[in-house]
Amino acid sequence: MRKLLVLALAVIFSVGIVTGTASAQQYPNVANLKPFSTEADFMSLAGYLRYVTHQQTGQWITLDEATRVVKQQAGQ
Repeated sequence: MRKLLVLALAVIFSVGIVTGTASAQQYPNVANLKPFSTEADFMSLAGYLRYVTHQQTGQWITLDEATRVVKQQAGQ
């Protein structure tokens, strides 16, 4: 019984990792926005990306992740 529980938890954890990786490529593109402008609600691009992602998914991404995505979108 204990082995079955461990196996079930491992499967659930693995599915969570795969789902998280797949959704990482679905961030909104903010590269064409000017930081701290009206379009970005007076936020940095990383902050705006975090805000919009939270609005869409209900989950907060870390500032480090948002910064990485903004740099990637800008081609840096």
